Amino acid sequence: MQALEQGHTVTAFARNPAKLEIEHANLTVVEGDALDSASVEKAVDGQDAVLCSLGAGAKGAIRSEGTRNIIRAMEKAGVSRFICLSTLGVGNSRANLNLFWQHIMFGLLLRRAYADHISQEDYVKESRLDWTIVRPGAFTDGNRTGVYRHGFPSTDKTIKGKISRADVADFMLKQVTDRTYLHETPGLSY
Repeated sequence: MQALEQGHTVTAFARNPAKLEIEHANLTVVEGDALDSASVEKAVDGQDAVLCSLGAGAKGAIRSEGTRNIIRAMEKAGVSRFICLSTLGVGNSRANLNLFWQHIMFGLLLRRAYADHISQEDYVKESRLDWTIVRPGAFTDGNRTGVYRHGFPSTDKTIKGKISRADVADFMLKQVTDRTYLHETPGLSY
């Protein structure tokens, strides 16, 4: 919604477009599955940038395999700017997490999802794209504030470890034109 409010022309790719509940003159909805390369190619063709926010809950493989299909489609279509949603705790940002998140959540309960995020990031980093991987803390349902921390060091233990989905969208949209974090993995949190 924020992209449309800012005047962008948006193509939304969704398994179930009825769940979007948005209609706008600058919105095109493409139904498809990120695991189906043909439908991904159809959605990516002609775009200026791609923002990826694949989710699969605790399951594995959807993020990484879907992201790999997106990367291939982007390279085929000549689309270079890619902003990919991952999670705080992957790579060097693991040190930002408390012991509960490091060992119980990602070590046991969300082990498959965590491994999927690692594979997803590996595919992105190995690509030839102009990528930014965004690593937010745990999602909340709050409003967009525009006031959040980003790009903090992995040694920073003062972050809250959470952020609203609306503020994550705000940050990801800014990355379309802001190259500050080109080929980087900024953390995002309050």
